[in-house]
Amino acid sequence: MSLFILNIIFAAVFSILLESGTITSFFVGFLLGYAALWLSKPLYRDTRYFRKLPKTVNLICFFLLELVVSNLKVLWDIVTPSHINRPGIIGVPLSARSDLEIFLVANLISLTPGSLSVDLSRNRKILYVHIMFLEDPEKSRQYIKTGLERRVLEVMRS
Repeated sequence: MSLFILNIIFAAVFSILLESGTITSFFVGFLLGYAALWLSKPLYRDTRYFRKLPKTVNLICFFLLELVVSNLKVLWDIVTPSHINRPGIIGVPLSARSDLEIFLVANLISLTPGSLSVDLSRNRKILYVHIMFLEDPEKSRQYIKTGLERRVLEVMRS
């Protein structure tokens, strides 16, 4: 049985024992289950779970922060009389190679307000992205590479 499923079972049992169906009790049970599994790590053969889960949480937190910031930028551009947007399309060279890696990078970009994945080059090495607030193309390109793509690759390749 995978450790993730075992951790989910720990969290569910914890919630049942507390007689609480809240997400908070489930989350606390998940954290306690993760700690218990981590302490018993020598009992399991080499597992990626303890490397992958923190990186996944890092990606989720990064994406949620980007979601909030970009929503606020778009909101500010809508409610103010002077517009701050400078739309443009840039090509972002990808380190992602598999279909799933490219899919995740492109869709997380598109889910963020103010940016949209437009196209992928034929050789699958450049992702074209429309950015609503494009001040410096190179800075935006590097931000996508070192921010979102790096975190996606950390999760997918760990």
